[in-house]
Amino acid sequence: MSTEAPAPLSRRVRVGVVGLGAVAQAVHLPLLDRLPGEFEIAAIADLSRSLVDSIGDRYRVPASERYLGIDALLESRAIDALVILTSGSHGSATVAGLDRGLPVFVEKPLAFTLVEADAIAARLAPTGQAGEAPDAGYGRGGRLPKLQVGYMKLHDPAVVRALEFGAETNGLGPIRSIEVTVLHPTSEAQLLHARLLPPAGDIPAEVIAGLEAESDQLRSVALGPAAESLGRLYSQNLLGSVVHDLAIIRAFAGDLVGIDAVDVWPDGVWPPSVGVTGRLAGGGRLSIRWHFLPDYPAYREGVRIVRDGSTIELEFPAPYLLHAPTALRITDAEGGARRDVSVSSFDEAFENELLAFHALVVDGTAPRSGLAEGRADIVTCQRIAARYAAQLGIEIGGEAASAG
Repeated sequence: MSTEAPAPLSRRVRVGVVGLGAVAQAVHLPLLDRLPGEFEIAAIADLSRSLVDSIGDRYRVPASERYLGIDALLESRAIDALVILTSGSHGSATVAGLDRGLPVFVEKPLAFTLVEADAIAARLAPTGQAGEAPDAGYGRGGRLPKLQVGYMKLHDPAVVRALEFGAETNGLGPIRSIEVTVLHPTSEAQLLHARLLPPAGDIPAEVIAGLEAESDQLRSVALGPAAESLGRLYSQNLLGSVVHDLAIIRAFAGDLVGIDAVDVWPDGVWPPSVGVTGRLAGGGRLSIRWHFLPDYPAYREGVRIVRDGSTIELEFPAPYLLHAPTALRITDAEGGARRDVSVSSFDEAFENELLAFHALVVDGTAPRSGLAEGRADIVTCQRIAARYAAQLGIEIGGEAASAG
């Protein structure tokens, strides 16, 4: 390994973006493009040639930097960092990016399995995120690998202010409960305003089948024989959406210490409603009610943190309506009387998240969410699946059998 110090990175980070689907089009690509002092969309990759060309034209990506897969993109010398926005598990793509020595921003979930998370940890070891391995893992230019996992709500100014309130006041007592309710209409309904490109129709059927088989295999590693009946619930509902709420819960109270009950209803409806009750460190209780409501007119998400002397209430807007404020209301006592403080900000959580990634790449500033958080959510989602399997009398196996 060369001992020569790597050349300093430019303040403008050239990113390679993998995955050009709906959320990339509605959120990440427009925000990267409006931050020209921090980012350049230097290369893109997707399985659809038509999508690659349309997005490439829109964001002025040279024809030579438009690729049909991550492996080809990672051979590019035009990028300083990798942004992974593909669907499904992101384990292998993250490993591939880190193996090239690139800082990686990866949308949630980090992966479907602990095996994948531990493979990522092996690449991050030199940073101190996974133990000590000072002679391994150096990549392009001799730089140490870096990882940020995309939990944008942690960058929401309302969440940041609520956490500051807890730090300033010591929370006004222990947490009695955290109560979460999500009303989730279809993704199509949430993205009507975004004027997306038509769905790609030029991805070969055998490629799609191969991706589905890979996802099936990973779900089997995670859940064993229970993957046949609970695999979609695990990967789509829990890892695909509920993890956002787990990230908020962790920010206020740490990870769950126990799962008491899981409910999934109505029978025969997909996607269903999901209920989870559990226990927090310190004796508090947790309640999550996540409802998929295809005919509901608007996304809503409410989080209430109840303490002895205060409540914190957050109401999040639809995540893809950029710059729509999250409403924060803090209730406590002042001078023997009730005090209500309301806060809202038009700062965009997704944009703040990308700026945090820029700070990680250029300055080495630690992200709010990385390997530890992504791995913890895999464990929690496996524990939820294991509890539900036990209630149904279904044999659980794989990693979830020992998730506790």
